[in-house]
Amino acid sequence: MSDTEITPPGKTATQRLMSLDALRGFDMFWIVGAEEIVHALHKVSQTGVVNGMAAQMSHVKWEGVHFYDLIFPLFVFIVGVSLVFSLGRIVQESGKLAALKRIFWRGLLLYAIGVLYYGGFVHGVDRIRLMGVLQRMALCYFFTGIIFCTFKLRGMIITCVALLLGYWALMAWVPIRDIQLDKNNLERLAQQMGTTNAVELFYQTTHTVTGKYDPGLNLANHIDFQYLPFRRWDTYYDPEGLLSTLSAVATCLLGVFAGLLLRNKTFGQQEKVFWLLGAGVAGVLLGHLWGLQFPVIKKIWTSSYVLVAAGYSCLFLAVFYQIIDVWKFQKWSLPFVWIGMNPITIYLAHNLIDFETTANRFVGGPIKGSLGNYGELLVTFVVMALSFLLVRFLYQRKIFLRV
Repeated sequence: MSDTEITPPGKTATQRLMSLDALRGFDMFWIVGAEEIVHALHKVSQTGVVNGMAAQMSHVKWEGVHFYDLIFPLFVFIVGVSLVFSLGRIVQESGKLAALKRIFWRGLLLYAIGVLYYGGFVHGVDRIRLMGVLQRMALCYFFTGIIFCTFKLRGMIITCVALLLGYWALMAWVPIRDIQLDKNNLERLAQQMGTTNAVELFYQTTHTVTGKYDPGLNLANHIDFQYLPFRRWDTYYDPEGLLSTLSAVATCLLGVFAGLLLRNKTFGQQEKVFWLLGAGVAGVLLGHLWGLQFPVIKKIWTSSYVLVAAGYSCLFLAVFYQIIDVWKFQKWSLPFVWIGMNPITIYLAHNLIDFETTANRFVGGPIKGSLGNYGELLVTFVVMALSFLLVRFLYQRKIFLRV
């Protein structure tokens, strides 16, 4: 989903939006190695700056947001920005039917890759993971693409608002059983009720509550427990679950709005940066304000989290667009562009190829051992270097996995 091109009316696309490719690569950079560099650096240095960086390189346990909690929604946001250019070009050149066919096949392919990424059938049908990171991206691309091809701007705005408010209303007002799907809690209840079967414990609970957002005690988690078949990432529910897909689609739609702004010829480049900055600040502030009632929680992708994450995504996009496309400072961003042009490839490669073992073949053993904690830091740098070499090789040969 990286076909991001600036297309003058009536002409074929000739110029890519380099800042968006670089931002996509920057996002993937943290997934494929940069996070481990920070953690390795933290073992070497315990200074205030490094401590702060290390703290941001892990997910919050439940409520709140760290930098690492912004990586996934940033990618979903970028998918929305990108499809404005890619699908917009197809609609212009070949019509809506061709665009809808592309949406269907690409969405299906990415979903299938996601199922295989999490093991496919290797552990049996009952261990298939139907909802995961790649599957969520596939669903967001699929539904957002259909919305983009079906509605004009006003309809897309109404749809986005309806998704955010509708998800909040469901989470706040639909009654759920007063049982927390947590191992320790279920063990305690098992002693009281005389059964160890989680399903029996769940359905034997008759008292209901509303407006709960605790781990395992909220509508999204309970729906996963009841209706999401096969393997769930957190045993009883999934962080990329069924109901929270609604708000995830809203994240992608907010990316579409940013893409429409960037494609709009009536605004100058600097005006676009100001609009992105303003929208970013507004999103972060409104999200945290809403979070006072509907907490900012990534694992159930709350509506307040959508606004906060989209706000930061706008700020990142504004900075990259200003530096790369307005000021034309571009050479520094080339490594990120290499990753950004093949994000799914490098994501899959880190699942299929043991980069750490390969890195240890070069600098492991006595070299790593003689350097102490610096040895681990060296290995992580080599892992990152190997990742860059792979995407540079693919980029130079124009090999791109565009899904």
